[in-house]
Amino acid sequence: MPRFVPTAEITLGPFFPARYVDAGANDLTRCDGRAARGERIEIHGRAAQEGGAPMDNLVLEIWQADSQGIFRDPRDPRHGDADPGFAGWGRAATGKDGRYRFTTIKPGAYAMMPDDRLRAPHVNVIVLFSGIMRHLQTVLFFAGEAQNEADPVLTAVQPTALRSRLVAQREGDAYRFDITLRGDGETPFFDD
Repeated sequence: MPRFVPTAEITLGPFFPARYVDAGANDLTRCDGRAARGERIEIHGRAAQEGGAPMDNLVLEIWQADSQGIFRDPRDPRHGDADPGFAGWGRAATGKDGRYRFTTIKPGAYAMMPDDRLRAPHVNVIVLFSGIMRHLQTVLFFAGEAQNEADPVLTAVQPTALRSRLVAQREGDAYRFDITLRGDGETPFFDD
């Protein structure tokens, strides 16, 4: 009978080169030479690991509806009416201080199919980092939105005290959304 010797665990990629994120990929407000319609905002924050140490070269990808609540995706039945000046998707990497920044427009609310429940304005966020075995997915909601109270994704987060970790806070024309990967204050992540 063959004897199997256990092997050590290894960290799989992705391993991101320093230039993995193209210049301008964090600006969703221009597409094909056109400017996006809607309220222009900045989303910024800090990504940290357990204990608060900054995450350098962590990659964030966001995708969202335009200001009318329409996604630039054929799976959205209204995609033909999507804002042609709005990219709908962007990518940013953190610096040594763990900070990131996106320029985008505030997304509109939209009705979910098939039951027409209203989704609050939100931004979908994917987190990628060397050593994480799969991407992490979360959702950013905006402070002060009346639809937050009934959003089916936000209200699914339990215990309810964790919901505030998904709500970006307004700072002038910007919204701050910090991400913590583990430990105290960990950001809620969702199964894909």
